[in-house]
Amino acid sequence: MAKRPAALVIVIACLCAPVAARANGDPASDYLLAQNVFLPFTTKIDNNEVRRLDALLRESRKAGFRIRVAVILSPSDLGTAFSLFGKPQKYAAFLGLELSFVYRHRLLVVMPNGYGYTINADPDPKGTAVLKKLPPAGRDATKEVEAAIVAVQRLAAAEGHRLAVPEGGSSASRDRITIAAAVTAAVALIAALVLYRRRDRPAGS
Repeated sequence: MAKRPAALVIVIACLCAPVAARANGDPASDYLLAQNVFLPFTTKIDNNEVRRLDALLRESRKAGFRIRVAVILSPSDLGTAFSLFGKPQKYAAFLGLELSFVYRHRLLVVMPNGYGYTINADPDPKGTAVLKKLPPAGRDATKEVEAAIVAVQRLAAAEGHRLAVPEGGSSASRDRITIAAAVTAAVALIAALVLYRRRDRPAGS
């Protein structure tokens, strides 16, 4: 049991680096630097569906179909980019550009009203045509995760990759997101305290 806290400390340390260095107010642009999926952390999501999505993304990578997914439920999931809520394609381009110095492959965005898709931050007409045939997920985070699974499979199939969702999977993805959420909140709190102290400091001190 002693190994688990140590592992969590390592994960937190790894996540702190990009969050602290690039705390730009858009959570997904930090999380997706090091993991395959960003999920809303302010709502309950069926862990079984999260495990299925996580397993599918691992399989897609093995098959040579690299893709990362951002599931967006509400404007708060976008941080300072909240004005892009309801505009999945525009947000996919924005997020793809944010990630491009580390990740330059496929990016899928799932919002309640539809999907966004880019490759190296650029639109992909073929992929967009595939996604237009899919119904919107609606305002339910679990349904959005289920929709992401279908979308990844359809996009992969359009490029000749038949991906099945592996049984089982791991809860590691959800654990990482929970830890990352805590780290982000801690960084935001520290930044706010520093700013408050600077403003409260007498001039010339």
